[in-house]
Amino acid sequence: MRPRLLALDIDGTLLDPFGDLSDSVRRAVAAARERGLMIVLCTGRRFRTALPTAQALSLSGPILIHNGVLVKDIESGRTELDCYLPADLYGEMLEVMRSLGPPLVYVDAFHERTDIVTDTRQAAHPIQGEYLDDNRDFTRWVDDLGASVHAKAILMSAMADLDDLEPVRRHAEARFGDRILSHLLINKVYRGHILEFLAPGSGKWPMLLRLAARAGIRPEEIAAVGDDANDVAMLHAAGLGIAMGNAVPEARAAADVIVRSNAEGGAVEAIERVLLES
Repeated sequence: MRPRLLALDIDGTLLDPFGDLSDSVRRAVAAARERGLMIVLCTGRRFRTALPTAQALSLSGPILIHNGVLVKDIESGRTELDCYLPADLYGEMLEVMRSLGPPLVYVDAFHERTDIVTDTRQAAHPIQGEYLDDNRDFTRWVDDLGASVHAKAILMSAMADLDDLEPVRRHAEARFGDRILSHLLINKVYRGHILEFLAPGSGKWPMLLRLAARAGIRPEEIAAVGDDANDVAMLHAAGLGIAMGNAVPEARAAADVIVRSNAEGGAVEAIERVLLES
């Protein structure tokens, strides 16, 4: 069945290893849009940091951010679909995360110029400290994250070395089971890895299904391109799943097609494959 919606990851997919968006990728996305495909960026980034890529591609309409917790309108920043953290698990998740230091709680408050809330009770991991230094203008420090639960908490995360994060993830999976969704991702902009706790109904593919249904698009009419563990479900379930040559093994195994890496123009190759199918 011909693709009608093209879901594109950003980091490791559209962007090259240096974080740049090439002119050839811009032209390929424009060609797909002109062919009538609905283009949806599906990223782990927050709205503020995903917006420049959407604007560079001249996109409007919905963008799927925070690994499928939110869908926002690119032009207005309005939240159209959401799957916030369950308030009844917030305290328990905070307890688990605090073994790594103060976690980052991402909140849906773009227009209030706040993306992250964290506390000052413990020293942050050096990797997370570097990230906070670069995002100071959009971070709010509080005395105690446990004192109140933000009504629009998107996810809870920590940045550290893989060896530090793996035991915490295992502990969380044993404690919470399917009551939360966890991601352990390569940090493509900073050092180390990222551990995220999200609501169980979130994820790129579940949110993409909600968005597609609203547009009258069936799952088999979706083509998806990605590279990391958070892309696996959509690469497996989409009508056409395309993994980048630099993708993690799980993503490669889930895909129907593997293209060149993001250092070798793989995104253009992937989009051209979708255009051939459509």
